[in-house]
Amino acid sequence: MGIEQQKNFYITTPIYYPSDNLHIGHAYTTVAADSMARYKRMKGYDVHFLTGSDDHGQKIERSAKAAGKTPKEYVDEIVDGFKHLWKELKISNDDFIRTIEGRHVKVVQDIFTRIYDRGDIYKAEYEGWYCTPCETFWTKRQAEEELCPDCQRPVELIKEESYFFKMSNYQDRLLEHIKNNPDFIQPESRRNEMVSFIKNGLEDLCVSRTTFSWGIPVPFDEGHVVYVWVDALTNYISALGYGSEDDEKFKKYWPADMHLVGKDIVRFHTIIWPTLLMAAGIELPKQIFGHGWILLEEGKMSKSKGNVVDPLVLIDKYGVDAVRYFLIREMSIGADGHYSEDSLVERINIDLANDFGNLVSRSTAMINKFAQGKVPKPGGEHTVDRELKSFAVETVASVEEFMDDFELSNALQAVWKLVNLTNKYIEDTAPWGLAKDPEQKDRLGTVLYYMVEALRVCTVLCGPFMPDLPAKVWAQLGMEDMKEAHTWESLQNWGGLPVGAKINRGDPIFPRIDIDEISEKEDGKVETAEKLKLKDEITIEDFMKLDLRVAEIVKAEKIEKTDKLLELEVDLGVEKRTLVAGIAEHYTPQELLGKKIVIVANLKPAKLRGVTSKGMLLAASEGENLGLITLDRDIPLGAGVR
Repeated sequence: MGIEQQKNFYITTPIYYPSDNLHIGHAYTTVAADSMARYKRMKGYDVHFLTGSDDHGQKIERSAKAAGKTPKEYVDEIVDGFKHLWKELKISNDDFIRTIEGRHVKVVQDIFTRIYDRGDIYKAEYEGWYCTPCETFWTKRQAEEELCPDCQRPVELIKEESYFFKMSNYQDRLLEHIKNNPDFIQPESRRNEMVSFIKNGLEDLCVSRTTFSWGIPVPFDEGHVVYVWVDALTNYISALGYGSEDDEKFKKYWPADMHLVGKDIVRFHTIIWPTLLMAAGIELPKQIFGHGWILLEEGKMSKSKGNVVDPLVLIDKYGVDAVRYFLIREMSIGADGHYSEDSLVERINIDLANDFGNLVSRSTAMINKFAQGKVPKPGGEHTVDRELKSFAVETVASVEEFMDDFELSNALQAVWKLVNLTNKYIEDTAPWGLAKDPEQKDRLGTVLYYMVEALRVCTVLCGPFMPDLPAKVWAQLGMEDMKEAHTWESLQNWGGLPVGAKINRGDPIFPRIDIDEISEKEDGKVETAEKLKLKDEITIEDFMKLDLRVAEIVKAEKIEKTDKLLELEVDLGVEKRTLVAGIAEHYTPQELLGKKIVIVANLKPAKLRGVTSKGMLLAASEGENLGLITLDRDIPLGAGVR
């Protein structure tokens, strides 16, 4: 193994608060961390991936009392739900830490005592505002109108004897560290926010409470419990055995390569955590990455609002790979993403079923039909073959660059460009035509091999994001046992797919979803003919007046000063035509290239926004959802539809 494969990589999620079950916002964080962990493992790194639960705090104590349970009984049930969700999402964490565990309690008490002994923790009386849902202290200036700046819920005025951490002493040192380590807080927008916050002045932090007991006791002062954020943040080193006789993991993996957190808790991770580590004499993590939120139409999801989306329900309906793909694909680096079930179904139908699923289906079908079900040996290369091969190699490099910058959505976009180019390659090379000419046998072998080798590359690249997908593809390509062709290392050279692999064509990997049908099943309804609101009946003679033809979209661009119109150029085999279609709100021009569609070829030409449209494409729509009518197998351009 080379030097690259000997490197360590330590990534963490926040430890989640068990006040209620988790929603898809939490699922995104953990799936994103899992995708990075899987990628690094495939690259040969020794990975340690940590998640867990933050079991303590006043909010937990109150919620448990309201439920008629002890705090431990209350959190145990919810934490079991966390673990079940991570299992269903195929999360590959190496450890799950709970703050009630002895290994954690000891480290928190040792760190607290060490900082106290150094003179950076002192006792005083605290009077100020506290947000119990956020477990956060606020000054009067920060809590304007007695509302929490983060969640906008009422804060409580509390007065109690407390210990304080001299966080203000570390303001200049923290700013200097951020300046000298620009990657410490990412993305840049979060770094700028935190620098501005710090420069406004850090105040000493209240680090103990006496008005409740569900927490870790301060070891040298009975009646005080450690502030829940000091308790929780310490999990990142307590899980590694810091300060114990068995501290090999700490020596091996610390400092953490990435703490992945939501943007709402970046402040705790980039101010409280590093200043505590400085005071304790412990090296700081390499990076804190604050991602955006997944928003609904009505705004941010919140357990208290009751508007959360349960990822377990989505997994049951659509499958784990589809849910994981959607979460990663929809969230651009650092920005907020938006969730709706319609957008999830659209991603499944367009990206997974139409693009990737169709590539698998047509590749296996053609090898079965034209090569006796075995991957053929490639012959000589043509320009179009070299272009596909070159783009595949470039795609691997692009994905690696995006992943190393934690641009997960961009990495998936890069993979899908290769998926779409491979589908276009099939259209351009037309293997069904080559199969008719015995003299083109070698050429046919090259085309069939190249399309399925590109599929192999796409499948390996999808592995970190959709862990169940590769095994399904390998089964259909007859290469389950060809482990050397499943690895990231195999992507370094084109041609990793073994010749002679036996195709075992199966069911569609990503079946198309009919969201209306799903809704009907859930509601226990059966659609009736009356509800379809059919138009007046026509005769077969009426239908035969329509000349429906197969066409391929070869060019697409937005029509200026319009929101809905695209100008398309379609190839009918013997001629090309211009069509104007009102689908710009549903498809980008890039998504349309290479798609085989059905058009009305004998429609009277019409001029729209100065462009003459000679025909009309067919699409299905329901409400705001629209999908093009496309073909599920290879039919020559210009063929009639009946």
